[in-house]
Parts: sequence; C-alpha cells; structure tokens
Amino acid sequence: VQLVESGGDAVQAGGSLRLSCVISGLTLDSYVVGWFHQAPGKPRWEREGVSCISSLRGTVYGDSVNGRFVTSSDIDKNTVYLQMNNLKPEDTGLYTCEATLGLDSCKHLYKVEYEFDYWGQGAHVTVSS
Repeated sequence: VQLVESGGDAVQAGGSLRLSCVISGLTLDSYVVGWFHQAPGKPRWEREGVSCISSLRGTVYGDSVNGRFVTSSDIDKNTVYLQMNNLKPEDTGLYTCEATLGLDSCKHLYKVEYEFDYWGQGAHVTVSS
C-alpha cells in the first residue's frame, strides 16, 4: 500500500492550493481517506483531522477548515484531493493523507488516539502573512 501526496507549496495568506493523494494497493470502495494537518514543531500524534471522505458516507470537515477546504476523489484514478482556499498562516504545516478500512470510519477523524491504517510522507504547506 502506498499513498503519495503532492501539491504542497509556499503561498501568501488568502491564496489557494490543491493537494493530491495518489493511492495504490487499496481501493476507495473499502477505505476512507482522511487529510491531517501537523503544525510545525508538533509531534505526529498531535496532528489535526482536516477532512475525511467516504464513498458511502460523503465528506466531513474539521471546524477550522469548514467552508474553506473541499475534499474530493476520483475513483478511476484512485486519487483524493484537498482543495485549500483562503489559506491562513495557521494552516502552515505538513499535510498527510491517511487511509483506514471501513466506510464508516470517518468518525475516527477527530480521535487523537485512533491511528489510520496507512499514511503517506506528506506535503508541506507554508502560508505567509
């Protein structure tokens, strides 16, 4: 199983980026995919759930990004996207996409003790004011 993120960059506040997560070795009809934000200097276990997409249940978003970020998927390409709009300096950090089994599993997005099954190396986003 491999998840590969891309699209990270340095932008100014108010700008936009689109992150991509290309997935191999599992399919989106069995796994949900979440995006997580790890702020600079924070350990992995303090990462914040940003969004999660399920082919059965749709999408959920964290409060800090709701209305600014949109998650979508392309089943044919086995790829999940994170469209990030109106970026703020506090959005700076490492964004990882992570997959876990079960189409109801987006409920785990906000549980810091829950470890998704697979994750990628991440994409760095820097937002300057």
